[in-house]
Amino acid sequence: MDSEQVRQWYDMQGQVYVVTGGSGALGSEVVRALVGVGARVAVINRSAERAQPLLESLGPLATQALSVPADVLDRASLEAAACTIEERLGPVAGLVNAAGGNNPAATTRPDLSFFDLPEPALRQVLDLNLLGTIIPCQVFGRRMAQRGAGVILNFSSMNAFRPLTRVPAYSVAKAGISNLTQWLAVHMAQEYAPGIRVNAVAPGFFLGDQNRYLLTDQATGALTPRGQAIIDHTPMARFGAPADLSGTILWLLSPASAFVTGITVPVDGGYSAFGGV
Repeated sequence: MDSEQVRQWYDMQGQVYVVTGGSGALGSEVVRALVGVGARVAVINRSAERAQPLLESLGPLATQALSVPADVLDRASLEAAACTIEERLGPVAGLVNAAGGNNPAATTRPDLSFFDLPEPALRQVLDLNLLGTIIPCQVFGRRMAQRGAGVILNFSSMNAFRPLTRVPAYSVAKAGISNLTQWLAVHMAQEYAPGIRVNAVAPGFFLGDQNRYLLTDQATGALTPRGQAIIDHTPMARFGAPADLSGTILWLLSPASAFVTGITVPVDGGYSAFGGV
């Protein structure tokens, strides 16, 4: 192996990738990483306007990104998006399922027990995270199967390794995504083409709009007891920054991981390795 081969692995010039939830805190970092290595990226959100701040932040690289409206829970809208992407950018080489999140109404608290969590909120979290990963895999995975090539990267979570208190639906959904990743990796390789790979990343604790209310005090910005407990159990003693995901994501999407499929990689500052003592 020489340095030129390594450079070629991470040269995604002209390759087309789809990122669902691409304007979110972590999804937007995926987009930035991909356009930075030359890829063309379709950013999928429920409305095209949500991606505008991201596109503007890309500067000259914005010409490599395309905002495409679609709902990850609506197969018809995803099929329409897939057609638009193929017409505007070309065949899709990779799919990143970054859409997801929790709902405060599906989170236990002193005045809301597990037994009283409302069914609509539970369904919303389960559907958004689990079905919102499965359906894009069906739509874009079919096209990969027809071509015999492609890579899928799902977003799991620390909740899949160690279920966290207070967020039962989110934990269950993310555990399902890790299981789906293994199942789909085997299915695509055995039934369609060995070169189609499916992996996942499991981010540790990254501050974002979805979890900020759990980890920091809204009034002071100080850590909540929960936030402090996380830092105490993270050997690197900090929350993750979105850019911390970029190296792992590019590796899993690139030919550098050509013999890697069916795994979930923690990006967590050592949280999943620490036993507490």
